[in-house]
Amino acid sequence: MAARILHRLRHALGAEGAREERAHDGGEAEDCPESSELEDDTEGLSTRLSGTLSFASHEDEDGDEDEDEEDGTGEEPGEPTEPTGEAAGAEDGGRCRDAEPREWDAAAKPPGGSLLTRQLQELWRKSRSSLAPQRLLFEVTSASVVSERSSKYVVSLQLYTIYLIRSGQFDKAPATIARRYSDFERLNRRLRSRFGCDMAGIAFPRKRLRRNFTAETIAKRSRAFEQFLSHLHSIAEIRRSPEFLEFFFLQDLRAAQRLTCTGMYREALATWANACRLQERLGVCGSGRFLLTLAGLAVCHQELDQLGEAHGCCEQALQLLEAQDSHPLLGPFLQAHVHLAWKVGKDKRRSEARLQGLQEAGLPLQQQPSLKECLIKEPLE
Repeated sequence: MAARILHRLRHALGAEGAREERAHDGGEAEDCPESSELEDDTEGLSTRLSGTLSFASHEDEDGDEDEDEEDGTGEEPGEPTEPTGEAAGAEDGGRCRDAEPREWDAAAKPPGGSLLTRQLQELWRKSRSSLAPQRLLFEVTSASVVSERSSKYVVSLQLYTIYLIRSGQFDKAPATIARRYSDFERLNRRLRSRFGCDMAGIAFPRKRLRRNFTAETIAKRSRAFEQFLSHLHSIAEIRRSPEFLEFFFLQDLRAAQRLTCTGMYREALATWANACRLQERLGVCGSGRFLLTLAGLAVCHQELDQLGEAHGCCEQALQLLEAQDSHPLLGPFLQAHVHLAWKVGKDKRRSEARLQGLQEAGLPLQQQPSLKECLIKEPLE
């Protein structure tokens, strides 16, 4: 008994001396050091998520040992008595608390640092459950000076090749466009006439009277066009406007339609595919232009005996037309899908049932144009 009392007295005197030494060396002790860490580290929470955080200090462990010793002292030496009832449950709980990991102990009596741990876990859960908007990057990969012959003169033009890249992804077949300075100038003029307020703070590179075709001027202008397109894409109204969208894929649609009409299906297929990628990057896969693009892909694949790819394009289009029974391309897509499904051995019963429903609704299927005829007759203005 005397030895145990002497041990407790030494421990209490040592703890008090340590507290005085810390107060003397560090000035006023902080009441809650974890709170100050939270204030200083709020901006860097995401970077600290990648590491393993531990907030159990040596002082906390010493405090737990003190509590265990104080709870166990006070018994006279001799044979231990068998605890009964609630006392037995308390003793069992104490043993389980010592055997369990510290997470259980923190739940029973959380230390000061567990507040920051819980906030980090909550921030991590929210960041995983929320979908961050995908960013689209515009990169000018090359710029060159080309010559075009007009009625009287040979005119030198600047041609810029631009990649559309989705951030955080690797594109095996990137979406590309090639535009002249006059194309950018026309886009800027059309957008300023419609979105005057939104375009007020957006800079556009001007023409220069001299040294307009030097490498330095073209390089600076390339960076300026990247910033110009990125700024336009960051404004929702401009990003969804026909002027902005047609700047990217309308030229490809016209060229692909022209190549398809002349029977140059392999060249047309590459142009249709690039137009499809451009619309996917820009997020307009449900528009009428995208359905026309799928029609062009299906026709070219079929003409090149790539029936599986043609069937896949028809299926994708029919998924987009699921709730549009009056769309002019629905009948041609259904007929093409039934024909291609029979060729490749796929299920065609659903398309046949939908065709039957359209016929019962009064749609004359015999007078429906083919997918190729719809593609050729579609005006692209």
